[in-house]
Amino acid sequence: MAYDCYLAICYPLHYSTIMNSTFSAQLALGSWVCSFLAISIPESLRVRLSFCGTNVITRFFCSIDSFIILSCPDTYVIEMAAFIISIIVILGLCSITLVSYIYTLSTILRIPSAQGQQKAFSTCSSPLTLVIIWYSSTMFLYVRPSRQNALDMNKTVNTLNTIVTPLFNLFIDSLRNKEVKETLWKVFSGT
Repeated sequence: MAYDCYLAICYPLHYSTIMNSTFSAQLALGSWVCSFLAISIPESLRVRLSFCGTNVITRFFCSIDSFIILSCPDTYVIEMAAFIISIIVILGLCSITLVSYIYTLSTILRIPSAQGQQKAFSTCSSPLTLVIIWYSSTMFLYVRPSRQNALDMNKTVNTLNTIVTPLFNLFIDSLRNKEVKETLWKVFSGT
């Protein structure tokens, strides 16, 4: 999203030649491969865990902290592996995304007309808002050394991360649609 916004704002005339279907497929494949590699190390450690006592996960999906809580043996190695990978992946990607948005915002601020700046900001504001929400909740969930604490808070943040953020994305994108704005204005203004 950040790179797409960067290209659209910083290189609008080159956008369609750079962001073609081949490059889009390469970006998607690259993210899938990197995601698979990043999760394979903690997952290979997780399958070696043994469990005792209750085996009920009180969530709507399984995350690594659920398995750590249910595990009997010492989980230091898996927690440290997950922590280090989280720092590298999440903070690394967050840094790349942040740099992309900094370049985009600096380009927007150099647009001479206020109307052009407003249009460019409206193009990037919703993805930027979602990126901030998603990275904040993801960092809270995964970039910490111990997973043993605050399970109820984790459930809330997981819900924010998996349900609220995508719904918010749909809501923001629909508000950028002129017809949706007009309909909402009519409904809430009573006309």
